[in-house]
Amino acid sequence: MIKRMICIECPKGCNLSVDVENCRIVSVKGALCPKGIVYAASEIENPARILTATVRADGLMPRLVPVRTDKPIPKRDLFRAMAEMRKMRVKRPLKAGDVIVEDFLGLGVNLVATREVLAIVSS
Repeated sequence: MIKRMICIECPKGCNLSVDVENCRIVSVKGALCPKGIVYAASEIENPARILTATVRADGLMPRLVPVRTDKPIPKRDLFRAMAEMRKMRVKRPLKAGDVIVEDFLGLGVNLVATREVLAIVSS
């Protein structure tokens, strides 16, 4: 089966034609650099994405903390990761880049804050 995709690894945006049999790549045509072949293999054989989402904050501002994984995780784990994030609560001030959870879900990635989170000051 031929699968068509556009490589996003560099600004060239090569139009790739990927011959796939039994979920494995047989050949890649249209790649103008080696990155296209690696990209096609990754997308077909083990697709992964960086997950960006929000986590609730208790007694902090903002009340929803924007977060992301510091490395891509397998696509098959995205919904499990989002379900786990729905259960989470941040309870301490954070700076952008602070790790909220190390080795998130045992996937070898960290969940990090992407914005400063401050304690709400009562007057």
